[in-house]
Order: sequence, then C-alpha cells, then structure tokens
Amino acid sequence: MSSDSNASNSPQKPRRTPAFDPELVPIVARDSHLPVVSEHLFKVAGLRERFLEQKLWNFELTDENRSALSAQGAARAGRGSQPTPAAVLIPMVAYEDELRVLLTKRTSHLHDHPGQISFPGGRTDPEDLSPEHTALREAEEEVGLPSHQVEVLGCLPHYLTITGYQVTPVVALIEPGCQYQADEFEVAEIFEVPLSFLMNPHHHEHRMWQSPEGERRFYSMPYENKFIWGATAGMLRNLYHFLRA
Repeated sequence: MSSDSNASNSPQKPRRTPAFDPELVPIVARDSHLPVVSEHLFKVAGLRERFLEQKLWNFELTDENRSALSAQGAARAGRGSQPTPAAVLIPMVAYEDELRVLLTKRTSHLHDHPGQISFPGGRTDPEDLSPEHTALREAEEEVGLPSHQVEVLGCLPHYLTITGYQVTPVVALIEPGCQYQADEFEVAEIFEVPLSFLMNPHHHEHRMWQSPEGERRFYSMPYENKFIWGATAGMLRNLYHFLRA
C-alpha cells in the first residue's frame, strides 16, 4: 500500500519504522490445525465462482485492528482523528496452472512502512469514485498496471492499520505477461508468490512482540527471501478465511 503520493514535493516527514525487527520476534504458533483451502479455488474459474457466492464468513481482528479500532473510538469521542480511507489491489496473476499474488517491496525512504512488503495501493483521492477506483489508479501509478487489464472480483472487509488508514482490499485477476513499470520513488521490487502458499495455514506464523504497552501479536508469512508481515499478512489472512468458508 502506498501513502506517499507527491511526497517528493512536500517537506520530509520522519519515517514510521517499527520499534523492533519483526523477523527476530519469536514465533509462538502456526495454524497447521486449520482446514486447507480447496485446490479448485487456486484456479481462475474457482476464484470467480467463489466471489459470486453469498457464503457467510467471519473476518479476523488482529491486534493491529484492535489498536486501530480503539483509536477510532477515541476519535469519535473527540479525542483524535478519524482514519484515512485507502484501498489496495490484491492482484492475482492468472497463469494456466496456478494463481500467483503480485506484491511489492516499498522503498526504504518512504514515510509509512518503509522497506516492507505491500500490495499496490494508497490513500483515497477526492476524485476517486470508489475503493476499486482508488486501487486501480494506485496500481497503475505504482507498478504500471493498466486498469483495462484488470478484472475486479470483489472486496474484502476494511482493514484498519495502526498508522491510521482504513484500507479496502480489492481482489482482482490480471493476465500473465504484463510489462510492469515500477515507480522508482515508491517501489523497490515487484514479485509474485503462489496463492496456494499464502493460503496454506501452516505458513501463517503467529509472532509475539513484547512492547512497552504490552504484548502485540502479528502474522507473518515468510516466502523465500521475502518477509511478509503486518497489515499485508493480515489482509491475506482474511482472504484465507473468505476462501475456506
């Protein structure tokens, strides 16, 4: 998710770096006991079908969501600011034999989440007509993905981040072979991860950080040399719950 549009034209803000190294935080659990996602959902036809179904399912509140909800409650009581609307695109590259999720690594100088793994996306502009519009616009700006090559399937519930964003994840299909063009200011790398890997609960690590304010639990999903964690892992976790319903 990008939230630093036009940052080069504004005064430099201090970077919001985590107060800890998430890769060094101990793993306290894995979810190998949870049910697996049906393999047909890792193909284009199955994924399209799932988004047309009206199944009931429960999304998961992470510690980040709970902290953000607490801050949101304080804002409603007049003691803080309301979250900033934002949207990300969860692009599924539709290869013949599998779906792969397109992700980015943010550059290290950005104000929010520098150097972290994220989806293309960012804050909502006043001119945006919908979360889908925001996600598609940001994906074109960040990775050069033309909106006419994107098939939007649907949205997941809002995800509240500790940095003050209310993010709508927009799930979409894209054809393989797109020629991506990274925005060099925001995007250090573009890469893909198999959907089947990310939707395997055995790869969902629970990590527990002892912060000055108390324990903070977060998800991580390391893949090869990429450390996926935080809001990105939390949104993927909700995609898992949606697909297994």
